[in-house]
Amino acid sequence: MPSIESPILAFGAHPDDIEFGCGGVIAAESKAGRKVHLVVCSRGEAGSNGTPAIRTREARRAAARMGARLEFIDLGGDAHFEERSVHVIKLAGIIRRVRPGVVLVTSTVENQHPDHVKLGRMVRDAARLARFGGLKELRRVKPHAIGQLFFYAVSPDAEPNDLGRVLVDVSEPAVVAAWTAAMEAHASQMKTRNYAELVLTRARLNGLRAGLAHAVPLFPADALVVDSLATLGRAARRF
Repeated sequence: MPSIESPILAFGAHPDDIEFGCGGVIAAESKAGRKVHLVVCSRGEAGSNGTPAIRTREARRAAARMGARLEFIDLGGDAHFEERSVHVIKLAGIIRRVRPGVVLVTSTVENQHPDHVKLGRMVRDAARLARFGGLKELRRVKPHAIGQLFFYAVSPDAEPNDLGRVLVDVSEPAVVAAWTAAMEAHASQMKTRNYAELVLTRARLNGLRAGLAHAVPLFPADALVVDSLATLGRAARRF
């Protein structure tokens, strides 16, 4: 089981994916004192609004508002992701370097931006390769096994129907404020629609269903294991 001191590592295909998909979780974990490392795998080059330079600056401001560290990597460019072993090994190298307990990545539901789908599958595979000590490209870095891999959904349509879900309570006003500020840092993307309002409304709906102010759903890639039933929180349904 990963220690509470283990960092959280979140991957996004584009500069705003993490903020819109699971930014409330990032802000909450950071506020609780946990280290959070964000990896963005393009500069949003193919987007309709905002240049790569603008979107890079927006992502840096957003990460700062959530209290997270940020790095950019290149997987071929926005709208050009390919599922290649060289990319999976690069992602596995990041997992080994950061040594997270929990990894977050975009879901693999098909009917969404193809970069989201491909990144979700590559990170899932990278989490497995990060454990293999004999992988020649990564022999200089000690193998690492994560505790859990969770998918997040950038939009409601990207929520998996074939996986369970964990609702993360992000109701604290300071968390909502930090999350909102991070989303609003992506001003270039707000020219299309008010994504921050859409995301917060979705979080409010998920929260109301569970008796909370705001909640963010995460989708475990594998069954969760607990040491005791006493460590479990309550169910969303009030029986």
